[in-house]
Amino acid sequence: MIDTMKKQATQLSPPVVALLLAILLFFVGGLINPNFLNFTQAINIVRLAAFLGIIAAGQTLVIISGREGIDLSVGAVVTLGAMLTFRFSAGQDSLILPALLITLAVGAGIGFINGIGVNVLGVPPLVMTLGMAGVVQGLVLSVTQGQLEGDTPRLMGRLIAEPLVAGVPGVLILWLMFGLGMWVLLERTTYGKHLFSIGVNRTTARLSGVRVPFIVIATYTLSGLLAAFGGFVLLGFTQTVFLNLGQPYLFPSIAAVVVGGTVLSGGKGSYWGTMAGALVLTLINSLLRALGLQEAYQLIILGITLVVLISIYGRQRSVRQ
Repeated sequence: MIDTMKKQATQLSPPVVALLLAILLFFVGGLINPNFLNFTQAINIVRLAAFLGIIAAGQTLVIISGREGIDLSVGAVVTLGAMLTFRFSAGQDSLILPALLITLAVGAGIGFINGIGVNVLGVPPLVMTLGMAGVVQGLVLSVTQGQLEGDTPRLMGRLIAEPLVAGVPGVLILWLMFGLGMWVLLERTTYGKHLFSIGVNRTTARLSGVRVPFIVIATYTLSGLLAAFGGFVLLGFTQTVFLNLGQPYLFPSIAAVVVGGTVLSGGKGSYWGTMAGALVLTLINSLLRALGLQEAYQLIILGITLVVLISIYGRQRSVRQ
């Protein structure tokens, strides 16, 4: 039966498989709890998935780049991005844009350092980004001393968390526009084409004229910038910030990418898949909570589900750099 499922899954693109699974899970939720199957619940689930999907955007780029690329600093940068926005906006709507620019610049700077460490110094991505996560967390703690100053502008909450059109929260409209932007970046730009080529085989890409060091550094820089933007958006929803705000999104951001069909060895994937993967993970979590299971059992079931999904359509390709 597993072989049949694998054969059927390979006939569909991974994003489509993940999206169909998300729809199936939603209706399964309706069987478990009739109140689960309604428009309000659907909007809430997609809204929660949007935050994970936005945070996982940079992770998608890094994983596509290959060479065991995974950005373990994402959670820390999300927290830092929210904190910077919280502090520099000071609760004033007029300071939202300056605070966002500062947040994006700092996130990009952190990503740039990661890229230099990985490409120039030859530090393995897992080691470099894990070390950077520790540095960011340490700096945040030393600067704030656990006392967070600032406030969240009211306008951010209205634009991100509250309904804008026909009961649809602003973050969903933002996520759709964000998804289109990521699609253009990956499929319609020279950077995107070069990113996929270095993910498949960096030696071949280099011989073909691709500036591999530039693409790698740019990818990690974008990952840092997008993680910081994820913190900005998340703050608009939570309206407050704390020292571990982004940490719960670290490993789900990796899982969403993989469940969406991006192979961990690089060179193949899409952001549409990541969006579908974020929906799947959010739905699974919602279903497990609806069942009233203890957190330990929720984690066990989630882990098993991820293994099954990856075994069906997330297998690694054999030809690599």
